Amino acid sequence: MLVNKLLVALADGTPHHITELAQQLMCQPQQLNSLWQQVPPTLRPLLRQRDGFWQLTRPIALLSDQYTHTDFTVEVLSETTSTNTVLLDKARSGCPIHRHVVLSHQQTQGRGRQGRKWQHDLGECLMFSIGWTFSQTQAQLGTLAPIVALACQRALSALNCHVQIKWPNDLVIGLDKLGGILIETVRKNEKTHAVIGIGINFMQPEKIDNATSFQAACTQKNTPASLLLDKLLQEIHTLLIQFEQTGFAPFQAAYEAVHRDHKQCIYLLQDEQIIHYGRILGISETGALRLQTEQGEQEIINGEVSLRRPEQLSGSLKLLPRYLLLDAGNSRLKWAWVENGEIVHTTHAPYRDLSRLQQDWAEWGRTDVRIIGSAVCGIAKQDLVQSYLPHPIEWLTSMYHALGVTNHYRNPREHGTDRWFSALGSRRFTQNACVIVSCGTAVTIDALTADNHYLGGSIMPGFHLMRESLLHRTANLNRPEGQFYPFPTTTANAIATGMLDAVCGSIILMHTRLKERNHQQTVDIILTGGGAAKILGALPPTFVLDNCVKIVDNLVIFGLINWIEQK
Repeated sequence: MLVNKLLVALADGTPHHITELAQQLMCQPQQLNSLWQQVPPTLRPLLRQRDGFWQLTRPIALLSDQYTHTDFTVEVLSETTSTNTVLLDKARSGCPIHRHVVLSHQQTQGRGRQGRKWQHDLGECLMFSIGWTFSQTQAQLGTLAPIVALACQRALSALNCHVQIKWPNDLVIGLDKLGGILIETVRKNEKTHAVIGIGINFMQPEKIDNATSFQAACTQKNTPASLLLDKLLQEIHTLLIQFEQTGFAPFQAAYEAVHRDHKQCIYLLQDEQIIHYGRILGISETGALRLQTEQGEQEIINGEVSLRRPEQLSGSLKLLPRYLLLDAGNSRLKWAWVENGEIVHTTHAPYRDLSRLQQDWAEWGRTDVRIIGSAVCGIAKQDLVQSYLPHPIEWLTSMYHALGVTNHYRNPREHGTDRWFSALGSRRFTQNACVIVSCGTAVTIDALTADNHYLGGSIMPGFHLMRESLLHRTANLNRPEGQFYPFPTTTANAIATGMLDAVCGSIILMHTRLKERNHQQTVDIILTGGGAAKILGALPPTFVLDNCVKIVDNLVIFGLINWIEQK
């Protein structure tokens, strides 16, 4: 067809004289204008005419049927049902397909993963299928898709189109799709004949949402489709030969390095229903997706699932609420990412370097995140924390009443919010009366009754403050840090033991008082903070055996979670 021949002649985007074009088409130059009127409307505006030369404003994805490649036999078709189908039919009939490529300008039944139709206009998409015959079984070729995706990513990057891979084998730029890969196999004559179908958006698709193109992403403009195909086939040939010899394992790290969602939180959907949510840990040697979920690590094989980032979920799908919860202490900031009432990630940093908080936001943050915090530090440190976050922080204060707990502090505005939210958090771990001990810069020892009356408690210096006070206020006590002993015989150990005895004695006293008020009913003890383990080790063994003593990390965070869930 003369119209297609004309488009193929102009497809490289370079100037062509009308005499040359007419000779190729075996027609008169004056016939070219009428031929151009038969070109599809999407391509017609691309033509520029000047001084007898015709040129398209940009290349299009059409190739001459004379195209050749050193590593493959290439067949170029104007139209077919599906290039995959052409090669599959050949393989089933016993014809060799190894290193045979079929490329078509148009496919009437083009398809992608999960039975999706591949739609495009003429010249928009570079579509071809590669035949490759393996000695391995079909089951042993489960990692073929990620290998081909990696080869395509390398080829595109070499042409200054820097793409990433969306597991298992989509080529993407950000959230937009550039291309896809569909692999189908036939087992015949004790060989596995793989047909590797590849579609790359060469021009920006007009009919597809959330898509991008090689031309839009490539920094090197006017790269012809023939050069892109050259590079793709070259990289695929190189990696397939290595893959036959070594398998996927040597490529595992390289794949993860260009995997768009590596270390990100994602959803997996099946039939538009969320079946998994978690953080991607990596890709296994078998090509499975390693996903950290609330139930632990799971490996997801390439099945009928769709991977979505949280921002890609449609309105019909329920997005689990995400919070960033802050525990701003005197000397450091703790924080936790919480979804569906569960902590999915937590860490801490000193105020002098909160760069980790910024890094965490880049990894976990999203537009709908709500940031809620408890702070005992000053306004300056609160403002410092805010400077690292793009959303406003809701700093909570102690309350007269919350979650069924009555606060008996005379003036709740003077009450440390960490003490209040530790009390609220304790209800996740006991419904009994309890003594709540937080050991940080200061040690707080608070009482909560079984019927949810917060009675207040005592405050004393933490271990570091106690030791610093002794060293600075007392002569000849500048000793190295000691250890707890029942009967210490060195000054350093005597200091360490005295500090622990002071804290443990205060805990036992508060426990005794609360038990008397509670008519000798059960009183539990919850320890939190950096010194919790040290306290537990110093408490009298009989006291620990007679009572329920628990260490709970991030007790303030659990209090914030409880508060959020009741709002």
